[in-house]
Amino acid sequence: MCEIYFDESLILKDIDVNSREELLRTMATNLFRKGLVKESFIEAVIEREKNFATGLPTSSISVAIPHTDSEHVNKKAISVAILKEPVNFGVMGEINVETPVQIVFMLAIDKKDSHLVLLQKLMEIFQNAEELQFLILEENKTNIKKRLTNHLQIR
Repeated sequence: MCEIYFDESLILKDIDVNSREELLRTMATNLFRKGLVKESFIEAVIEREKNFATGLPTSSISVAIPHTDSEHVNKKAISVAILKEPVNFGVMGEINVETPVQIVFMLAIDKKDSHLVLLQKLMEIFQNAEELQFLILEENKTNIKKRLTNHLQIR
């Protein structure tokens, strides 16, 4: 099991934003207010996303996994945003290609390379259309937390 901070307050459901930057700022500010990241995390995650896109088109619902350097993190955490309407993210590894993202997993990683197991578990979720659909449709944050905690093997 991986030790990572995750609770219902880090699940942002039915978020209504106009842009990728607004979404990233909202999620990062929430992490900052909880003391999980430094204030510098907010701008750092926005800048990193501009230079290293994290959008991932899937067979059903596109996702993104924005993150930034560990120097901006106080405690390892994950935040999830489920958007009312998708916003465009650049596609990871592609230049000038975007995908309409509806689920975002923001990672606050405190040690370099400590997120590889977590990424592997996230990829399993991303490849499962049923799991992505559950996240979109489920209204209860406790149910979302339980499901993700189980799948990601976090405590």
